Amino acid sequence: MDPIMPYLVGSVAGILLLGLVLRALKQPHVVAYLLAGIALGPDGIGLMTDQVTIARFGEVGVILLLFFVGMEISLPELLAKWKVPVIGTLLQIAVSVGCVAGLGAYQGWPWGRVVLIGFVISLSSTAVVIKLLQARAEIDHPVGRDVIGILLMQDLAIVPMLIAIGMLGGVSPGGGTVALQLLGGVVVVGVLAFLAKGSELSLPLGKWLKGDTELQVFAGGFVCFGFALLTGLVGLSAALGAFVAGIVVGAAKEGEWVHESLFPFHVLLLALFFVSVGMLIRLEFLWNNGGMILVLLAAAVLTNTLVNMLILRVLGRTWRNSLYGGATLSQIGEFSFVLAAVGKQTDLIEDFGYQVTIAVIALSMLVSPAWIAIAGRFRDLGTQPTKELPA
Repeated sequence: MDPIMPYLVGSVAGILLLGLVLRALKQPHVVAYLLAGIALGPDGIGLMTDQVTIARFGEVGVILLLFFVGMEISLPELLAKWKVPVIGTLLQIAVSVGCVAGLGAYQGWPWGRVVLIGFVISLSSTAVVIKLLQARAEIDHPVGRDVIGILLMQDLAIVPMLIAIGMLGGVSPGGGTVALQLLGGVVVVGVLAFLAKGSELSLPLGKWLKGDTELQVFAGGFVCFGFALLTGLVGLSAALGAFVAGIVVGAAKEGEWVHESLFPFHVLLLALFFVSVGMLIRLEFLWNNGGMILVLLAAAVLTNTLVNMLILRVLGRTWRNSLYGGATLSQIGEFSFVLAAVGKQTDLIEDFGYQVTIAVIALSMLVSPAWIAIAGRFRDLGTQPTKELPA
């Protein structure tokens, strides 16, 4: 018997058991994956210890997540109401950095650390929110469309955030790198502009793959990861490439079989991502610094809720739906782990600050489903926005 078999069975059994318990409590599976990472990781019973490999598979899961998000987006409809996502995201980032600047002035933080932490808390979790909206069948409702639009804009903002953090940490991209990124950005915009016309596409070899389930898996994977590779090669986010690939497939006639072929891989790899996040949480560190972490957690969740609620209200949404939208975006997102890691590499935060940041991000994902459920009691999904911004 392969010696990894007991660990594999134990890990899958643990995730399954936690998933069943939390489903009975009406909590999303994401919470089960995070708790499984804590329980099965080095600080738990130690069944899962290869954190690097699991995190690598988890990153592929995030790419698949953005691919499936892109498949569910109607680009013409999204662009027709672009002002809420664009203005909402820019205001969220600006207000988050401003709030951290006040704390940084009191603590004497350097400007680079202020910007880094402001960026970290300004991002919400696409994975958590999409799963919750799908479970509640709210993706096509007014609140769901606003929230998804803001999430997508936040994902697009990752690239300039990473560049800014590198420059603040003393790592400036060369002229060739910047030129390549600009070229890649122009190509991405061109592809999106073409798809925005709403014309239906046909994928190459699509008719030859019809009915061949095995080859459909590889064809769908080639489209998803091929686009991710191209954007990665030009210095842009691989997740951005996967999102564009999803939009392309969603506009094509073959979108349905691509979704069916890749969805099981999406479930498995995204689960590994959140398990890897749970494994990052150090229980001893939480115990020794629990008071401070809980205060920061409450401050981050409440601040994000309030800021997003006010932004949505200013942009013309009802108070009820603004509250629900703000709570839905209250957690800190998975891409914030990437920003925090880059901040640590560039010495913008030390190891203690990094561990605090990781703990707050992960715990915000754990508590947000309950917080969203509370705010959801006040939502009015049947009500359209009180007013629409002029196009």
